[in-house]
Parts: sequence; C-alpha cells; structure tokens
Amino acid sequence: MALFFDAAWFDERLAERGLSREAMAAVAGLSGADLALVFKDQREVSAAEVAVFAELLGVPAAEIAAHAGVSTPAPGGESDAGARIAALERRVAVLETALKRSGLTDVK
Repeated sequence: MALFFDAAWFDERLAERGLSREAMAAVAGLSGADLALVFKDQREVSAAEVAVFAELLGVPAAEIAAHAGVSTPAPGGESDAGARIAALERRVAVLETALKRSGLTDVK
C-alpha cells in the first residue's frame, strides 16, 4: 500500500488541465472504483500507472511517484516505448470519447 497518496495535489493537477478523475482512470485503464481506491490510499499505484499519470498531467514520473507515495517512478522511464505507446493509445481513446460526446466531430 502507498505510504501517502496526495489526492488534493492530483485533483489540482487534473483541474489545471480541465480533466476529471474519470478521464484519469480511463487513460490508465482503471475502473472508477480502482481509481477511487488509489485516491483513498487503499491501492498502490503501479510503475506503469505512474508513467501514464505523468504523461497525462505533464509532470515528471518522479513527481507523480512522490505524490502517490511510491518509491519507483517507472521502469525504463522515457525509453520504454511500449508503455509510452499504450499510454498514448489510452489518451487517444479518452479524447475520442470526449469529442463524440461534445458533437464536435464524427469520430467512429
């Protein structure tokens, strides 16, 4: 279990980017219930999730790890191409869903 998850810090970063916890969960491939456990400090964040959250929030993985209460930010860091591609694919899926809901485009 994480030593300390700074939910307020994560909520502030999400708000700065106009994102919700639901978007954060979707990008990380988590259910809303799983992310709620993370925010309640009842589920530790994995190294892969640290990398995804860092990409989503635009901060270094080490900063995410520090606020999530985990010691290892992400194996392979920026050079882990497979993890980066997977994270980008999840981000695209979230953006496509948002665009469909907004009616701004005809994404299929």
